[in-house]
Amino acid sequence: MASEEQSPATDVWSQWLLHRRHGGDAEYEQAMRAMVERYVERVLDGARLEAGQTIADVGAGEGLLALRAIERVGGALRVWLTDVSEPMLHHARAQALEHGVADRCTFVRAAADRLEGIDDASLDVVLTRSVLAYVHDKIGALREFHRVLRPGGRISLAEPVFQDEAVAAQAIRTVIESKPPAAVSPLMPLLHRWKAAQFPDTEEKIRASAIASYSERDLLRFAQNAGFAEVHLELHIDSFPSIVRSWEVFVNSSPHPLAPPLSVIMAEQFTAAERALFERSMRPVIEDPRAVSTDRMAYLTARKPLA
Repeated sequence: MASEEQSPATDVWSQWLLHRRHGGDAEYEQAMRAMVERYVERVLDGARLEAGQTIADVGAGEGLLALRAIERVGGALRVWLTDVSEPMLHHARAQALEHGVADRCTFVRAAADRLEGIDDASLDVVLTRSVLAYVHDKIGALREFHRVLRPGGRISLAEPVFQDEAVAAQAIRTVIESKPPAAVSPLMPLLHRWKAAQFPDTEEKIRASAIASYSERDLLRFAQNAGFAEVHLELHIDSFPSIVRSWEVFVNSSPHPLAPPLSVIMAEQFTAAERALFERSMRPVIEDPRAVSTDRMAYLTARKPLA
């Protein structure tokens, strides 16, 4: 457990959640938080929480699921918050103290596929939001959820589906490689460098990637293979006016914790002339008030059989 007096050193997870996700822009951070709160509410709706339960927020991050669950149910709820990131556990504990609910929370540093410190059949509900996406052994993690749940216990998960982004990166690579260099637009290689720095761009890399090697149908199959029953999955694909309203936000934010922001990619992989071409071509697209964003999130619920 992190100390209250001194925050532990930052890591890739805390850097993204607390800084790079919103690129240091307060307006964009507020818009992102509104989106995340909608994910949280859907996960909790699927959990069907009841007073007196003991639950786990696995990969708790900022602790949003745990804190909102306590707010919904009240003091009778007991919550375990686990995370692989010590800085985020420290942050979540500070949030619990600020909300006056730290006495209902237990904080454990643990990976989702190895929930050390949580006993077999000791929980009523396991919750996650954007956690399995970063775990290579997703079936192993779901088996851990199965292990710590009591018979009849429930999981409610929300996981982003990034496979389309990887397929798009692969498609750009294929176009470039299939044409003579003179027939390729000067912008195309720059688009590829950007996308390939954030998502895998070959079939081999996609298969090896935790974030891109699965679809929503795979998530359903993984839950079944882990021993869960009554598995229900909904894929929500939402298109809406883009919440990225400025070029600065676009280049300084990143789509997931393992992705460098575009500003870093351009600094490291683009010449000055290429940076100028890329901004000249892409900035009007990003700042167009008609621009749209697409969000893909899979919501999965299931039960551990009674016998």
